[in-house]
Amino acid sequence: MRIGLVVDSGCDLPKSFIDAHGLLVLPVSIRLGEQLIVDDRDPLRTRHFYATEAAEKAHGAESVPFTMEQIKTLFLEKVVLDFDYALVQTVPKSRSPIFANATEASHAILREYKPIRKQAGVEGPFALRVTDSQTLFAGQGVLAAATARLIESGMKITEIRQTVEVLASQATGYAVVPDIYYLHKRAKKRGDKSVSWAGALLGNALDIKPVLCARQDETFPVAKMRGFDAGAEAMFRHAVRCIERGLSAPVICISYAGDENLIRQMPGFDKLTEAARAKDVALLLTPMGLTGAVNLGPGALSLGMIVDDPTFLE
Repeated sequence: MRIGLVVDSGCDLPKSFIDAHGLLVLPVSIRLGEQLIVDDRDPLRTRHFYATEAAEKAHGAESVPFTMEQIKTLFLEKVVLDFDYALVQTVPKSRSPIFANATEASHAILREYKPIRKQAGVEGPFALRVTDSQTLFAGQGVLAAATARLIESGMKITEIRQTVEVLASQATGYAVVPDIYYLHKRAKKRGDKSVSWAGALLGNALDIKPVLCARQDETFPVAKMRGFDAGAEAMFRHAVRCIERGLSAPVICISYAGDENLIRQMPGFDKLTEAARAKDVALLLTPMGLTGAVNLGPGALSLGMIVDDPTFLE
């Protein structure tokens, strides 16, 4: 059975990993004034975004995800011919209509795929399953990376589905943002009251940076640090302790809303590298997708792991 994995562009994974493992990306467009930028995890387009003034204007941007019809068309033209079973993983349904659109499209796809496969000479049935990742950015990336490993292990699809359900409940994304007021403006735009106006102003004035956690479709602060570097170091230190305690999947994703090479220069990253090497944990570094950059702001850092206990270990 040919099993494929489909993610949306909010899933922070390196393009090299996406290509090497044959993942299909559902693009999300970013509307920035009169400009429409397609976020399909293309490294050149992403780097251009960060290198221009577009990144500084991102707080006013709006995301435009694939519609139900666009998802259906993509699957009927490509996925139903390339695979026998497709696993679709999306940004949380509370954050975007992508999950709802993909779920609605799946019903139409299953009604319409048979003549398409028959005409192409592809035998056998096609099926798909849409999963809410329950986390964000690098957290979504690590779930996809772990799923790709399961597919390549030769595990049966029923076992993969069951395992992914557990992993999705444990997939955890952490983030540190340089500008709390930017985060407040974006949260207010979505109707999210987790970052108050007073808290945003006070945080910026005192250079207090919260470490945020996205898990099981909830987002909440787990620590507060003085300065971005201290926040990044605390997040890396927490990852080291999680590695030592044991991860549910041996992979960590890290994304940065800017030049990803700067991640290696951040305090604490060297110790994370050593711990990962000692326990044979893969570290995947990538530029944060435009969806993440728009919501967290330029210069934001995200780290994803799969852990049974999300308690932040400072």
